[in-house]
Amino acid sequence: MSNVKITVGGAMEDESSRRFVDAWRRAERGETFHERHLAFESWEALARILSGKRMELLRYVRRHNVTSVRALAKALSRDYSNVHADVRALASAGLLDSANGALRVDYDAIETRIAI
Repeated sequence: MSNVKITVGGAMEDESSRRFVDAWRRAERGETFHERHLAFESWEALARILSGKRMELLRYVRRHNVTSVRALAKALSRDYSNVHADVRALASAGLLDSANGALRVDYDAIETRIAI
């Protein structure tokens, strides 16, 4: 299972440095791995990206072959312009991949670490 790891707030620079060194050491040992790490400066910033509708969209794309935003809007019974805006926001945040109009979510879970 592949995961996206999200860090919210706190010392993001220290966490990023630690992950970089860890990845470097694993690569030196010849380990193969694929990780996706995202950082948001606050809970509010994350909440603006991961709304309920957008989580529904991510789940649908993860489970289905989606060839276009229009097809996704139809499958979700939502307005095209709203789905298009959601796709743009999720892609900009690194949570959704788009190639030649097709949409893809290549992870199974989102792990979130929120600094208090």
